[in-house]
Amino acid sequence: MSYSPAQSPRYGLRSSGRPHQGDVFGDRFIPNRDSTDLHAAFTMSDKQSRLRTKKRTDNLINDIRKQETDDAFTEILKAEMFPSQSPISSSSRNRSPMKSDNSNIPSYPSSSSLHHLPPPASTSSSSSSHHPSDRNNNALSLPPLPLHGTSTSGAGNDRPPGAGPSGSRYRSHVAQVSLTSGPSNSNNQRSPFSPPPSGNSGGNIYDSPSTPTKKRILNFTSPRSPRINGGLTTTDSLDDMSHPSYSLSPIGKESTRMLLSPKKTIRSISKTPFKVLDAPELADDFYLNLVSWSASNVLGVGLNSCVYLWSAQTSKVTKLCDLVRATSDGQELNDTVTGLEWTNQGSTIAIGTNSGLVEIWDAEYNKRIRTMSGHTGRVGALAWNQHILSTGSRDRNILHRDTRIPDHYITKLAGHHKQEVCGLRWNVETEQLASGGNDNKLFIWDKLNDQPTWRFSEHRAAVKAIAWNPHQKYLLASGGGTADKKIRFWNTQNGNLVKEIDTGSQVCNLMWSKNSNELVSTHGYSGGPISNQIQIWKYPSMTQIASLTGHTYRVLYLAMSPDGQTIVSGAGDETLRFWNVFQKAKGETNTYHNNGKGFGDGMGVISTIR
Repeated sequence: MSYSPAQSPRYGLRSSGRPHQGDVFGDRFIPNRDSTDLHAAFTMSDKQSRLRTKKRTDNLINDIRKQETDDAFTEILKAEMFPSQSPISSSSRNRSPMKSDNSNIPSYPSSSSLHHLPPPASTSSSSSSHHPSDRNNNALSLPPLPLHGTSTSGAGNDRPPGAGPSGSRYRSHVAQVSLTSGPSNSNNQRSPFSPPPSGNSGGNIYDSPSTPTKKRILNFTSPRSPRINGGLTTTDSLDDMSHPSYSLSPIGKESTRMLLSPKKTIRSISKTPFKVLDAPELADDFYLNLVSWSASNVLGVGLNSCVYLWSAQTSKVTKLCDLVRATSDGQELNDTVTGLEWTNQGSTIAIGTNSGLVEIWDAEYNKRIRTMSGHTGRVGALAWNQHILSTGSRDRNILHRDTRIPDHYITKLAGHHKQEVCGLRWNVETEQLASGGNDNKLFIWDKLNDQPTWRFSEHRAAVKAIAWNPHQKYLLASGGGTADKKIRFWNTQNGNLVKEIDTGSQVCNLMWSKNSNELVSTHGYSGGPISNQIQIWKYPSMTQIASLTGHTYRVLYLAMSPDGQTIVSGAGDETLRFWNVFQKAKGETNTYHNNGKGFGDGMGVISTIR
């Protein structure tokens, strides 16, 4: 199929034969019409301005730490200015730590060892001897007392002054006697304020209260409830050197504990790639997918008409194929690589071409297995689901191919996308396929059905960036192009939009971490000072963990190592850059430094992919 310059989707313009349905934004790089050397212009630009841009991205961690410091200061300020809202007990704040008022100690104990000590019945003569202040103080801290009947005054029943239920001397005496008293008889147990027995026995313990000498008063065990000792706890005791009275700090105990609590460490991510590969003729085309990393730890890269394989274990580069071939009649057949994708397991790779063909290759033996047709335009999007290979093309169709049978395809999804299909991703667990197109549409398909389950039209630019969350079953992330700049999250089980975030620049790729709930996004054109960057996000808060810069062109290609620790990015500046951004999973060893080889070789040295 041929296009005129005015009709070609290459420039994101509408075909003149279709009615106007709204502007459609394309994301292809439009070459400069004059003779300006963009690379030379970048080289001769003001270095100070570029350094300032780099400093902005390098200060991201400092900004995060400053925000954490501000939050901690705010919490401490609240604790000091509004003590009632802090976890510190308000009663201990309002009470002078150097004064001990036994009148506020309740007269009922919480342990059963005190139940055998019934208080005497109140009399009119003794109650009149109470001070009004004692009653008022006790009324604030004690529960309502049962009414006691009066008893006949007799020998041995005369209580000392202040020995009533509200007197402080009686309560301290009860606490003291409880220290030396043995276990009580269950038959004699009463409630704390039950009247004493009517009979008189000569040796009543209330006749001559005395201070025990065998034990110190402060040696009694801590009660179960803070109310037993008027709100004082063991940590508030003056015997404790951490008591606020001994503190020289201008802030309280809770604020000090908050400041001294361990802080969550920020993961350090290197801002420079540890390896750079030169990739000559790596296309600067938004709609192509030319980089893929296999489960067997081999990186495949499409450069013009060739596919090269780079082994992460040996750092060796081999040439898999060249699509420029001689025909039987002596003519030369020219074709270019527009997409490639490894199978989920094994060493089989699918290659999409500009002519619309799809080739299946065995990378272990450098052998082409078969060639499949079906598309009339270039094939830029490929996705595997076990033995099913799905391909998306500029002809706006999606083909499902079963590589076990001789048929070239088994299902054709036509008439849904109105422009080139540039994004395809299978969710192997739920068997859902997500497809994105240059028509700004995102479709969700169940298995091999010929009708989409969900149609999403919120994006305002081409949807190439698609990624399924490996940690949440039905969560899909999608990114829009230059006119959209947003990452959106979808629940493909109910079709709801979960969240969206404006990144400020064209979203070229999305990829989830295999070991944590974090997301990598690569970017291109931007209306701000930062562009062509790689960003690491923490989901679901979408806080930015790191921003990696270095590419001078749009970061159009992204792949991840099998262990999930390393990502590789590719751009139109014809470089592949390797970054260590994620931590390895627990119990997993590094498989990329065998015998001292692998990514460690050529550290900081630029080598070529071919």
